[in-house]
Parts: sequence; C-alpha cells; structure tokens
Amino acid sequence: MSEHTPVLITGGAGYIGSHAVLAFGAAGHPVVVLDDLSTGRREAVAGEVPFVTGDAGDMNLVAKTIRAHDIGAVVHFAGSIVVPESVADPLKYYRNNTGVSRNLIQACVDTGVRHFIFSSTAAVYGIPDTVPVLEVMPAAPINPYGTSKLMTEWVLRDTAAAHDFNYVALRYFNVAGADPQGRSGQYSLNPTHLIEVAVKAALGLRDNVEIFGDDFDTPDGTGVRDYIHVADLAEAHVLAVRHLLGGGRTAVLNLGNQRGFSVREVIETVQRISGRAFTVKTGPRRAGDPACLIADASSARRLLGWRPQRAELDTQVGNAWRWQLNRSKL
Repeated sequence: MSEHTPVLITGGAGYIGSHAVLAFGAAGHPVVVLDDLSTGRREAVAGEVPFVTGDAGDMNLVAKTIRAHDIGAVVHFAGSIVVPESVADPLKYYRNNTGVSRNLIQACVDTGVRHFIFSSTAAVYGIPDTVPVLEVMPAAPINPYGTSKLMTEWVLRDTAAAHDFNYVALRYFNVAGADPQGRSGQYSLNPTHLIEVAVKAALGLRDNVEIFGDDFDTPDGTGVRDYIHVADLAEAHVLAVRHLLGGGRTAVLNLGNQRGFSVREVIETVQRISGRAFTVKTGPRRAGDPACLIADASSARRLLGWRPQRAELDTQVGNAWRWQLNRSKL
C-alpha cells in the first residue's frame, strides 16, 4: 500500500469529516465518503468525490463499498457529539457511537481492511486530576458521550488483539476554525462549540453568549481549554493513515495545541476580529466542567511527525468568522 491507497471516510459530510476529505485529497489519497446526512451536508463534499448515502453501521453497505472501491483504510468520524444530549438520550449515543462503530469494525475485519483511524475525544478522561493530560492517565468519562467513545476504543483494542488489524484512536480536545480557503466549516443550527456560538452572536444570529462559571481557579476565573484548528486536526488523520500503511503500531494519541485559552479570551477575540459587540451573560458552572483542560500531544508529534500550523487563537477565530460571515450572505 502507498500514499495512493483509497480511504473510506465515514461522516465525511460533517464538520471534521469534510475537512479530512480535503486533507486526504491534498495528500493524494483517493477518498470515498459514506454519510447518512443526518447532520452532515452533501454540499460539504466536492461533487467529484465518490459519495455513498447510508449508515456506517450497515455492514452489507460498508462491505459493498469497500470492495467496489478497493478501500485500504477506514477513517471513522460518523457519530453523535453533543454532550448534554447524550445525558438526556444515552441510548442514542450507545447506538450511534458504540453500536455503529462495532458493526463498521466487523465489516472491516470481514473484508480484510486492516487499518482504522478512530475519531475519539478528550471526554474519555472525564475530569483529569492534572494538566496537561497524558494518554496514560485514567479514562473516567462522566457522560454517555465520553463513555460511548471509550467503549469503541475498547472494541478496537480487543479486535486488534484477535485479528490482523491495527488502528490509531485520536482523542481530540476543542476543535475550532474552518478551512482557510473557505471550502468548509461548521453548519450547526444549534451550536455548542464556544467559538461558533460567539461568532453567531457577532452576526446577530444569537441573542447572547453565556459564560458558565467565572469563579474557576484560572487567571480570569473562566474555564481554560485547548483549541485545535480543524485543518490541523484533519492533517493528523492523514499522517495516522500513513503511519499504519507504513507498518506503524497501533496507538492512542491526544490531539491538541498544548496551550489553553479562557472562555473570556475567546469571546474577546471574536469581538475584536469581528468588530462587533454582543451581550455576554454569566451563569453558574455546569456540572462536571473542569477548570482547565489542556492536552499533552507530544506522542502525536513524535509518532506521526504532526506539527500544528494554525495554533493561534486569532487564526482559528478568523477562519471561523470569515466562514460564517460568507455563509450569512448567501
């Protein structure tokens, strides 16, 4: 196999998946997208990219797609990602995340696809005792979203032990930004990511932005998070596939910039870059919110040779702002 190995991307019409399609295309990999369009948008994927509409948990459909396109690796983004929704409807998350992933992995084993990249999350750590967070720290998720992702990591671990199969699970911290060339970005009708929420407030699409807690043990009292540009994140998936194709070992890796910005810093940056003021309200802390969550991503840098190129908050906010501003003009 080579850098021209065809790759199947599940959830490729979603926010992160569509950026991965761009990154793999730029790297020379033929890609095929599988998406049920429940949250993704068909227009997020260029028309020349082969597109299969369907469920990533449909083993017959997946096997047919793998054989038709001679797929050599699978990159799995499809799933549900809203933490409060996972608390209210846990069975949806165990179906869409764990159950679908299990079936997808089964289809890979059945068709001889040996290489698998999984879109995991820092939510598997729950509330870590120390920061920065290392991969060797205990996984103790505090919501069904994090648990559903961790369970999929366990399925991958056990499958790799029993079959000729390897994988890289990438644990994301806070994904932000949009394609620097304006080809894709976030489409959420009800966003939960802070930068997108603040950008939509700047556009007048929201009444306000709420800060959940200003009494944390941080420099300005608001929570601190590690934000990673979606294009940097997408490029890490290309490197992870090439790592496995080159005979690299199975790995579980954090993806983050190893630095943090507070909620207040993010809001002020959006206001400065947009040139627009909006109402900011302060409410109580949300249950389970840690004061600070920052990645140690040194393993990804060492193993994959990954070097984020868009770590500055101004870059992430600027790309997100331009994407949403241009969409608002359509």
